[in-house]
Amino acid sequence: MSEYERSRTMPALPEHIFDQASQVRRLDSWLPSELHVKAEDLPAVTVHEDTTGEDAAALFRAQPERLRLEWGTRDSHGYAGWLQVVDAGSGSSEVTVHLSFFDERHDPGADTVRSALEDSLARLEEQVRLRVDNGG
Repeated sequence: MSEYERSRTMPALPEHIFDQASQVRRLDSWLPSELHVKAEDLPAVTVHEDTTGEDAAALFRAQPERLRLEWGTRDSHGYAGWLQVVDAGSGSSEVTVHLSFFDERHDPGADTVRSALEDSLARLEEQVRLRVDNGG
């Protein structure tokens, strides 16, 4: 099993970040660009990966009361992940993304995953900034 985690402090209220991150129709704006999520009957979703051309049955759950997202493969134990937003004070928040790969065949490697997590957090911060700057 491989596990990866990255955090980033963002200059926005936790609720604004969670609202941006948790909407399925907006996931493509901050997830790695090769991943595309299509909602089915939530929590069921399908994740399309451009690099392989494959679709994977997955689950996506938002827990607004905890400012937490959880996801993972639906029919196998390939991977799971979560995103947690916490108030960091003074109008900022800390966002942590965690990925666990239970099946090594799903793990693209430490450098690739770490880079993807950093890029995703940067993209999420940019989407939140654009949304807040444009009045929500």
